Amino acid sequence: MKHTLYGWLQKRDVSRQPVTEEEVEQAIDVADCPKCNELTEQEVLRRTQKGEGEDLLVKCVNCNNVQTLHLRPGKPVIISANLSDGSISEAAKIEADDDEKIYVNDIFEHEDKVYRITRMDDNEGRPMKSSEAGDIGTLWAVRCDKVVVRLTMTDGEKSTSKNLECDQNEIFSCGSIMEIDGIKWRIRALHTGKGRTLRGKRSAIDIRRIYLHPPNFRYDRS
Repeated sequence: MKHTLYGWLQKRDVSRQPVTEEEVEQAIDVADCPKCNELTEQEVLRRTQKGEGEDLLVKCVNCNNVQTLHLRPGKPVIISANLSDGSISEAAKIEADDDEKIYVNDIFEHEDKVYRITRMDDNEGRPMKSSEAGDIGTLWAVRCDKVVVRLTMTDGEKSTSKNLECDQNEIFSCGSIMEIDGIKWRIRALHTGKGRTLRGKRSAIDIRRIYLHPPNFRYDRS
């Protein structure tokens, strides 16, 4: 699982793939210091190969505390996941190391899409805010690199609906012109989770539905 973490922990995949000394030097930059009681920068004093992993003797650059970090490749586990992409949800299997620490709101990639974790349950169905991968029963995630905005296009008494996939930060403005399937439409209103607005602009991620009319449609904006 590729997701956003900080510190040496996310790099301790001294991984199932061979790594060079240069890569390890770059990866092992911070660790929990027991004296500083926080993540601090570490100087690597000695490196000892241990099977597929390594033991690192490191020194805190803040307080000079010396400790040994035991880096071992994690065992792969499969996590059951429910992934949502707009109105479409699907079951998926996500691979991660069993000791990888995962948090709600972590970001990860799956099949060239980016998702954000919104919920995790243990094997008893109890919600968790963080957990090692091996203890996760099911996780839920929503796609966050793209969003699907619902469109309602009305021409006279005829209305049609369509879904539009776009970047989550794309801006839509009331009164502006959109071209859909070669036909131009004017944005009449934007519907967010808090209601409908006839003025202003919103980011795609905040929009539930866009209402459109033909460009020559007349309406009172007062």
